[in-house]
This record gives sequence, structure tokens and C-alpha cells, in this order.
Amino acid sequence: MRERAMRSARAVMTAAAALLAASVGGAVAADAGPGAPSFVPQATRQQAPPATAGGVAATVAPSASGLPVPRFVSLKSDRVNMRNGPGTEYPTAWVYKRAGLPLEVLREFEGWRQVRDSEGATGWILHSFLSGRRTALIEPWALKPGKSAPQVVIHSSDRDGAPPVVRLEAGVIATVQSCDGKWCYVSVETYRGYVEQTKLWGVYPNETVK
Repeated sequence: MRERAMRSARAVMTAAAALLAASVGGAVAADAGPGAPSFVPQATRQQAPPATAGGVAATVAPSASGLPVPRFVSLKSDRVNMRNGPGTEYPTAWVYKRAGLPLEVLREFEGWRQVRDSEGATGWILHSFLSGRRTALIEPWALKPGKSAPQVVIHSSDRDGAPPVVRLEAGVIATVQSCDGKWCYVSVETYRGYVEQTKLWGVYPNETVK
């Protein structure tokens, strides 16, 4: 059973934040940079075992919920099956293992949602496992096998050159509080600050989030 690199937030703090790290199960970072803690991600998706039986075809009706399609949602649970079709009779293709992971809803069929993750994998998830809470991945496209993940600075205000609040590695999950089309105000654990909207997967270009 192989794992693919879908990322989520796990705190890795500087020595100055060691007490906080101990309380949340993080580890002390060796070189988080001056004045800002650093967060690194971990794998959160694994491929399901091969199925012994397939599903049946279904006719897909758009926007069964009346909500916009496409749109971004997030996972409610730490263990969610993505199936090959809209029903439990379809085999499981992937098992997601991190609550808060952002997914894009592409289509709807009754209580099922066809979703896509940041790596392009698509499948169907029961709507009760999805939340309207907005989250985003930090530059997941920047992750390269065998190379260190780049870091993105979360700023104290929505301007270039503002002091850093925290440094997030590519692939970390952040909660989206708001976006104005250029900057998003995000949070990771107790840290809050601003990041350029183009550095997030989970928010559309120029989208406003309130």
C-alpha cells in the first residue's frame, strides 16, 4: 500500500516556542528563521486496496444542493473514503486521513459530491463528510520528490515586506478566514496572518471570501 504526498499542518516550532510545541505535540525546528516559527506538513492520503467488484453507472445531475459548482469545501473527518462513483457499491479509490483537507466540488448527485484534490485525483465523497469551512494548502505544486519543501511567509499585514508571523512549508493546511482577491487572512493553530492568494490551493484566483 503506497502513500502519496498530500499535506497537512503539524507544528514545528523554534526554541522560543518550545513550550507551545510540547503542548500540541510538535517538535523544535533547527532553523525556522529569525523571529518566526515554522510549520511542516505530513502525508494524509493513502491508496485503498484493490476492489473485488465494481459499481454501476449513474446519471449525474448538477448542483443537487443548489450551491455553486465548482466550489471549495474541506473534510470533516480524519478518515474519509473517496469512491469511484456516487454510492457505497462503488469501490474505494483513496482514503483521506486528515480533517480540514481542501477539496474542489466538481459535480453533485443526490447526497454525493464528485471532488478533486490538489494532485488532480477525482472521485466521490458522501456530502456528510464535507464541510463548508474554507481551508487551503500552501503551494502544494511546489513540492518536488527528493527536495526540501520551500517555505512561505505569513505576514502581519497585507503588504509585501510586512514582518513575518510564521513560516509555513509547502503543503501545510491553513484555515482561510477571509480573502480580498489578492491577500488572504489565514490561521494555523494559534497563528494568524496574511498570505498572497496566489500561493494557496483552495481559493480561486480573485475570489472574495468573507
